[in-house]
Amino acid sequence: MDMKKILVINGVNLNMLGIREPNLYGNVTLDGICDMMSKFAEGKLDLTFKQSNYEGEIVEMIQQAYNVYDGIIINAGAYTHTSIAILDALKAVNIPTVEVHLTDVQNREEFRKKSYISIVAKQTIAGKGAEGYIDALKYFLD
Repeated sequence: MDMKKILVINGVNLNMLGIREPNLYGNVTLDGICDMMSKFAEGKLDLTFKQSNYEGEIVEMIQQAYNVYDGIIINAGAYTHTSIAILDALKAVNIPTVEVHLTDVQNREEFRKKSYISIVAKQTIAGKGAEGYIDALKYFLD
């Protein structure tokens, strides 16, 4: 049996993890999260990692996933709360998607409580830090 292919997309400012607001996001880096995910998924899921600070690039990543990937894990960062374009791309490709947030966005600023991605996400995982990404992988193993 072939392993499921999962595209992991990290959006705007997530390349700054480890530096950015450690009181909120901790000291983990994006590379550290990717390493942790790779170790967990080894032999179970085929992961591809991408990151961009540009909305259009994220849209293109999603579009290029069509007929290639079995699932998408996405933390779009602030684009979660603003990007109808990312929502539309996810709707267009119709690939099962899990949304991840390191912090509990429902208990932060008011503008962070609206997620366009959650409209199409099969599951939203928030407030679990880097472990939330492992929970997202578990969704695709079930």
